[in-house]
Parts: sequence; structure tokens; C-alpha cells
Amino acid sequence: MCGRYASTRRPEDLIEEFDVEPLPEQDTRRLEPDWNVAPTKEVYAVLERPARESDTGDDHEQQRQLRTLTWGLVPFWAKDPKIGSRMINARMETVAEKPAYRRPFERRRCVLPADGYYEWYPTSQTTKAGKPRKQPFFIRPTDAGVLAMAGLYEIWRDPEKADDDPDRFRWTCTVLTTSAEDSLGTIHERMPLMLDPANVDAWLDPDHGVTTGDRDTLLGLLTPAAPGRLEAYPVSSLVSNVRNNGPELVAPLPLDDVSPEVAGQVVAGG
Repeated sequence: MCGRYASTRRPEDLIEEFDVEPLPEQDTRRLEPDWNVAPTKEVYAVLERPARESDTGDDHEQQRQLRTLTWGLVPFWAKDPKIGSRMINARMETVAEKPAYRRPFERRRCVLPADGYYEWYPTSQTTKAGKPRKQPFFIRPTDAGVLAMAGLYEIWRDPEKADDDPDRFRWTCTVLTTSAEDSLGTIHERMPLMLDPANVDAWLDPDHGVTTGDRDTLLGLLTPAAPGRLEAYPVSSLVSNVRNNGPELVAPLPLDDVSPEVAGQVVAGG
């Protein structure tokens, strides 16, 4: 799974990286750099929506946008938005069939930019409660570029808010996951899906694969990261507490300070 990640880039950098059309400030709130992104937090998402008629005179033209969404997808049919805290990940293997994800998979796909993500490796050591002691790892692109995680988004209408209430719609998202590639699989069996730059345009296009109903075309855009594209190294256990935040969370622990077992899980980039 992907339950924690880092996202510290400025919106201006993401707008340039993903060729985004700038939006009004109320649509894209500036977020502070976050080294400990947790479920229910606001995150940046790149997506495509029809441009506003007042902006272009054509409300059918698609516009690539950078928006702030809440991490944890709330299906449009949900009675209680709290369900979103349990829907932070969608499995690639079932995303086209699951009721909560089927519609956003067909119509509302997005990219969730990250610096990297965290996973916890269960060591052979145990806690006082007898459970495996877990060592956090930070996993990021070897070139230190943006990790473009494949995601879905949904828009939930709050039935208790008036039609003229600007907060009546809640925009939420989820991260798609797949089986981890071999070198990372010993740390955790799942990993977020990285979108290849060549597939970003097709993934974001709301019409791609829908007019023909070809879900296999969309699934074909999702491929696990090739070995060598990611690196993993142990980091401080401070990241385990969501209240902690800062660049020290992604600082590598010196290998001399960790056990041989933990050092053996380090994944060097190709």
C-alpha cells in the first residue's frame, strides 16, 4: 500500500512539469511543503476538466489543471464522507470492477505528484508487545525527479449544504497500487503505480478508452516501475508520527547506524 508520502515541490514547478493551465487561487490553494503526507490531508493533483465557459467561450474544451484534493476517495454515492479515510489506495488488479472506483477509473483519472513515498519493513526484532519492529524506508526516483503516481479522483456533493455554498462539493483522490518490483518487494509487497511520461497524456484524457469502453487500453497504461528506477534507504522513525514534519524525515540513516538486516534492504538506483 501507499499510506504516507512526501510532496514538497512548489505549484509553479508542477505547473511547468506537467504543462498545466494555471487556475484561480480558490481552485489551487498553495500547500506548504509536506514531508509527511498522510490520509485526509490536502494534496496536489494534476487532472483534466472541461474549461470554464467564462474562460474560453467553449465549455467542452479540456483543460489540464493543478488542483488541491483531499487524500482518501469519497464515492459519489457515499452517505458518510468519513469512508474516504479507508479508501486511500485502489488496487490496479480490481480498480475497473470495484463499485467505488469503477466510475472514476473510466472518467476521472489524475496524477498525484510526489517526491517519494514511505514503507515500513518488518524486522526480526520485536517490540515490548511482541510485534515485529518496523523500520521506515523512503523510496524515490533515482534521478530525484517527480514521482508521478497514478490516481483517481471523485467529486462528492454534500447533501446538507445549500446549492450556493462554495463548500458543497468535496474533491477527493486515491493512489493506485500494484505488486512491488522485485528489488522493493522485500520491503513491502505493494507499491504505488508510477506513470511513464509517455503515458501521462492518455491517462489524464477523460475520453481515452471510454468512448470504446476499452478498459484494457487504460489498464495497459499502468505498468510497474522497471528495476533500477527507484532507490530505497532507511530513514528516522520520526516519520511514523504524523505530527512530525520536515526535511529530516527523508534524510538517509547512516548504514553504520542500522542493523545488517536493515542495511540489506537498501535498494540502490541503476
